[in-house]
Amino acid sequence: MKRTPRWLSGWLLAGLAFLYLPIASLIIFSFNESKLVTVWAGFSTKWYGALLHNQQILEAALLSLKIASMTACLATVLGTLAALCLTRFGPFRGRALFSGLVTAPLVMPEVITGLSLLLLFVALEQAIGWPAGRGTLTIVIAHATFAMAYVTVVVQSRLIGMDPSIEEAAMDLGARPAKVFLVVTLPIIAPALVSGWLLAFTLSLDDLVVSSFVSGPGASTLPMVIYSKVRLGLSPEINALATLMVLVVSVAMIVAGVVMTRQERQQQRDAQMAVNAPD
Repeated sequence: MKRTPRWLSGWLLAGLAFLYLPIASLIIFSFNESKLVTVWAGFSTKWYGALLHNQQILEAALLSLKIASMTACLATVLGTLAALCLTRFGPFRGRALFSGLVTAPLVMPEVITGLSLLLLFVALEQAIGWPAGRGTLTIVIAHATFAMAYVTVVVQSRLIGMDPSIEEAAMDLGARPAKVFLVVTLPIIAPALVSGWLLAFTLSLDDLVVSSFVSGPGASTLPMVIYSKVRLGLSPEINALATLMVLVVSVAMIVAGVVMTRQERQQQRDAQMAVNAPD
């Protein structure tokens, strides 16, 4: 077996340390007794208690979770439909334009996206009175606009790698296209749907630039609140909040990984059983 060069391993470890040591430092100092985030004064969990009594942060966190959940669901539905159009309907007029429009948010600067959506919402409000002001609805629409592009890429890659003969066999047995999608296609692409949903959820929860453009009074998301507080000086409460977010994301990733691994193993067992079944 060919061994990995030491210099390559060293660069890999240096890169991982550059990424994760600041996060580890943040977690450690969230248990700091001192109010100064750079001076260790002993172990304490008081900042977690202070965080739980900070009404502004709690309201912003609940709003961000609500927006991220709605965004992930909407982006998953729209992204899946777009992926189906690009993989199951063959070449059609305007396919290249449609594909470009769907994937454009992947490379579009967030400042441009946020500003264009703000101008769109203002024009719509003046023309038809909807949406009335900027708030949760406009943030969800804006987040779903760029998040669906990521979902489309994830689901499209899964559909391309899927064997189309499975769907054809189901239709040969008399199943209608809608039933084929629900009974055959949907379970096969379920891991991609879960991955796309989690990716859209994370992107929405983390977004600051677009939210700053399309939000209004009373609709400050958690990244906006954190940014406003950090500008005035870093607080240990922010360290505690970031630690909880890291914990939640880590648990979600582990659960999603376990679920997808079990589904893939079940699909492999079903395929093996189908191959070994007597004619």
